[in-house]
Amino acid sequence: MKVLYGAHGSPFVRKVKIFLAEKKVPYQFEAVIPVNVSEEYKKISPLGKIPAFRDDDFAISDSSVICEYLEKTNPEPSLFPKDPQKYARALWFEEYADTAMASTIGGKIFFPKILAPLLLKKPVDEEKIKEGVEKGLPPLFDYLESQVNPEHFLVGNRFSIADISVGSQIVNLMLCGFAVDAARWPKLAEYISELFSRPSFEACIEKEKKVLNIQ
Repeated sequence: MKVLYGAHGSPFVRKVKIFLAEKKVPYQFEAVIPVNVSEEYKKISPLGKIPAFRDDDFAISDSSVICEYLEKTNPEPSLFPKDPQKYARALWFEEYADTAMASTIGGKIFFPKILAPLLLKKPVDEEKIKEGVEKGLPPLFDYLESQVNPEHFLVGNRFSIADISVGSQIVNLMLCGFAVDAARWPKLAEYISELFSRPSFEACIEKEKKVLNIQ
């Protein structure tokens, strides 16, 4: 039995959810809030982080590792490019999403807007959010605008882990009520619109809106 452990709203958990959906791999989802996790959970995820994944008696953690494992065990449809250079580029975009995008969108916008009020009962930090939107997002979006290709993918002419990773981070921005400014970043805005219309993204977004009570 395959089990994904994590929390709704996490872009890293979402990455694996969408990867599984694109592969059409059935699984169960078990909610885990990564705060003071049990010793039992640490046997699956030694750092106590999410997501973690169990495949019968085998367990691993970290979204990138989980996706690589799923690619090896469920090779079709391929979500990692076969060409070495395209493969490297896809890994680069995954890293860019997991670090630069996550620190701005997650740390400076999503956490103070959604998680702090929900989990910590703190008021929304509007100043921090404004700084994240006005100063943090433009350089990220300027770069992505320059990278979206005519086929509306980030690497080659196929949907890949690069698109899943970048899109998963931007979902958090959308959940906060923000969108990519189409006047300033037209290619990126169109790319995200098409990405979010994929059934894998669409179903995940609708589920998270319900769980987080976001209209």
